Amino acid sequence: MSEKMVVVCNGDEAKNIMPALIFASSGLALDYEVYFFFCPAGAKWALKGELEKLGTPKGLPNPIELFDTIIGLANKVTFCELGLENKGIDPKDMRDERIVIEKLPPFLMDAEGATMTFTF
Repeated sequence: MSEKMVVVCNGDEAKNIMPALIFASSGLALDYEVYFFFCPAGAKWALKGELEKLGTPKGLPNPIELFDTIIGLANKVTFCELGLENKGIDPKDMRDERIVIEKLPPFLMDAEGATMTFTF
């Protein structure tokens, strides 16, 4: 059984999402069970068109390719339900239908036993 890894995006700047995407995709490359969580503060990164605004930052991987890898291989990508009302977000604006919208407790139960947690 592989190790569990939690990555949390808790900010709306490139300095929050890029390391979160890089850490999560690197964890997947090492065969970790990755659980990714968008807090309300990082909510915009789960929306259509937002990663595209970053382009490909100099010397860094393409954020869209990283996200696509994560959404396809992670154990769970979660958007905090509190972000819907807090940020005025409609669920249909999520960049991918595989993003799970739920409160924090179910996410924490799934990620229980994680040996690594990274928050950006």
